[in-house]
Amino acid sequence: MFTGIVTDLGRIEDVTETVPGKRDRRFRIGTSYVTAGIADGASIACNGCCLTVVAKGPNWFDVDVSEETLSKTTLADWKKGTRINLERSMKLGDEIGGHIVSGHVDAVAKVAGVRPDGSSIRYEIAVSRNLGVSIAAKGSVALDGVSLTVNDVADTPEGTVFGVNIIPHTQAVTTFGHLQAGGRLNVEIDLMARYVARLLNQDAVAARRNPS
Repeated sequence: MFTGIVTDLGRIEDVTETVPGKRDRRFRIGTSYVTAGIADGASIACNGCCLTVVAKGPNWFDVDVSEETLSKTTLADWKKGTRINLERSMKLGDEIGGHIVSGHVDAVAKVAGVRPDGSSIRYEIAVSRNLGVSIAAKGSVALDGVSLTVNDVADTPEGTVFGVNIIPHTQAVTTFGHLQAGGRLNVEIDLMARYVARLLNQDAVAARRNPS
């Protein structure tokens, strides 16, 4: 589990095939973490995706990523030099500065618009209508592993668009400092919203099967 508070800005140092001819990849990630204190098999959120440390050395660690994960996240876009948000897993007793984040990506979103908003930058994020029903104004959402508060939500003919504001500090310590319109983001909806949506869907299916 994570909190959505980024603690390091990592860099992709190398990308290799783990199985020749397959899409599975091993990524070497440069970090300022003291890797001697990271156990083999530890979980680290990388742009919001919970990944397992399979090897490590001074200022780097390796993760293996399956074809399934590559197809459902932005990790397929990673190449040497890509900057990524990192967060180590939460420990019992840690301060939860953001919200509870599982590191299980729900979908890939697109940046529909970027504009200044006071000292902040306002991002408009486009997602499918199916995912949009689980995003609420003033609720929480994780974008590339960053815990953010949703400003507003609007449905459009193409899907759902919601707004978030990125303050200068977040711009400086995460990948949002370089994110432009058209960029892609990993989205994880709030855990409570995920289970409520599941329950409502089950109720709807039951109602169709047993009409009154």
